[in-house]
Amino acid sequence: RAVVTLNEEYETRFLCCSAQEWEAMGVEQLRLSTVDLTGVPTLENLYKGVDFILKHRAYGNSVYVHCKAGRSRSATMVAAYLIHLHHWSPQEAIEAIAKIRPHIIVRHKQVQVLEAFHRNMTAGTAA
Repeated sequence: RAVVTLNEEYETRFLCCSAQEWEAMGVEQLRLSTVDLTGVPTLENLYKGVDFILKHRAYGNSVYVHCKAGRSRSATMVAAYLIHLHHWSPQEAIEAIAKIRPHIIVRHKQVQVLEAFHRNMTAGTAA
């Protein structure tokens, strides 16, 4: 079991498990701090997150990807995973997520980083 946390440290201090608590429950945590509302996961962090998810999925583990509201930062990370997994365009990935979570908000800057991720995946290059 694994969790990708896209929150900044201050956001999770009182509302989420600490790294030690996750570990005590047998859950590996990857924290990729991203500023709320205006923040965009970096291309490098998208690769780190997708690699982490792929590693755990290969072992048959569930992976929980979260931010504060589950609307933007986590949706961007899951879209990157779907782009990698299914060779989808960013728009296809966003639409697939929106069918399940219609309240997501993927902003222009997040779409731009997903487009860069997609271009790199298509070209076979990494960050």
